[in-house]
Amino acid sequence: MKVLAAMSGGVDSAVAAARIVDAGHEVVGVHMALSRNRNQFREGSRGCCSIEDAGDARRAADVLGIPYYVWDLSEKFEDTVVADFLSEYAAGRTPNPCVRCNEHIKFEALLDKATALGFDAVATGHYAQVITSTRPDGSELRELHRSPNTAKDQSYVLAVMGPERLRRAMFPLGAFESKDAVRAEAAARGLSVSAKPDSYDICFVADGDTKGFLQERLGTKTGDIVDVDGTVLGEHEGAYAYTVGQRKGLAIGRPAADGKARYVLDIQPVSNTVVVGPAEMLSVDRITGDQSVWLADDVLAAHGAETGSTAAAPSGWIDAEVQVRAHGEPVPARVRAVPDASGATGGMEVELVGATLRGVAAGQSLVAYLGTRVLGQSTVVASTRAGRAETQPAQQTQPATQPARSA
Repeated sequence: MKVLAAMSGGVDSAVAAARIVDAGHEVVGVHMALSRNRNQFREGSRGCCSIEDAGDARRAADVLGIPYYVWDLSEKFEDTVVADFLSEYAAGRTPNPCVRCNEHIKFEALLDKATALGFDAVATGHYAQVITSTRPDGSELRELHRSPNTAKDQSYVLAVMGPERLRRAMFPLGAFESKDAVRAEAAARGLSVSAKPDSYDICFVADGDTKGFLQERLGTKTGDIVDVDGTVLGEHEGAYAYTVGQRKGLAIGRPAADGKARYVLDIQPVSNTVVVGPAEMLSVDRITGDQSVWLADDVLAAHGAETGSTAAAPSGWIDAEVQVRAHGEPVPARVRAVPDASGATGGMEVELVGATLRGVAAGQSLVAYLGTRVLGQSTVVASTRAGRAETQPAQQTQPATQPARSA
């Protein structure tokens, strides 16, 4: 096969590319230039598109003996990932830019361009497994599964890609059980990135200063921090700087009467208000999502979905586990498809079984699993506080601040 290897300049993508070469495929390495932030280009800066990253990717390609190119996808990245990040925070929601990047950049813009150039697949350094089997009718079944390396598993941020794109994705690191094993292989191959540190920051935010990035792009607007009764407790410089479940950095002048810590319960962008309260008010037992993607079409068919449909969705409840953070603990639940705001079957309803989740925020990605297998993904729009019968809608109003566009 002809395979495009996405090379970020890190050890994971370098070893992934090496393994594709070993498998006998025709491999071309590509580094994606994504950021328009000039701070990313200064020496020593961390994040995507730094000079060091591009150089590391080129050196790895040289060691592997494969062609290497840099593709400028910065306009697409700005218009999708960065714009979504800003508009979601401005609307009081909590986005996951890694999910949007996989959806719009790696497995849309990159994959589509690769396909147009005659490549059969795109390989990345993600920690996840694609398990292939044969259906009774002889067709291929591809399943997305967790990595055995639970500390690095990235199936959560890949669940958004959908079944059609999964068919053209390769994850050569899927079977690795530890990052140390990946580094050891990189060193044995003579790859200079074998000891390169991992990056845990948002890639387009220079040096991890998310609050500063948001203030630069959205501006500063003071507002009130209030308790659930509406009593003003303090002041903030922008509601977008907070997320549901947050405890630190609230700048509240006085302690609660009961002495308990306060957490962010809600963000109201129109009034620019942050609502805080006790930890017990963060627990939810029902969640609703939209923009759902379903992956296990063989399982879905057994629950009323049309087999082979890229928009296949179950009509009945499915017992599963759900996760709302990249490395959060999965909890027992049952899930089903429901109509979304447009009336299409793009929503997902989740009922937790014998458990609750804390700090579920609108905008988060929710992923349902069957054991290690990904069943589907949805974006949280509403949740129900544990013990209440009615669902509390997430933000239904427009943000008070519109995101600025960079020059």
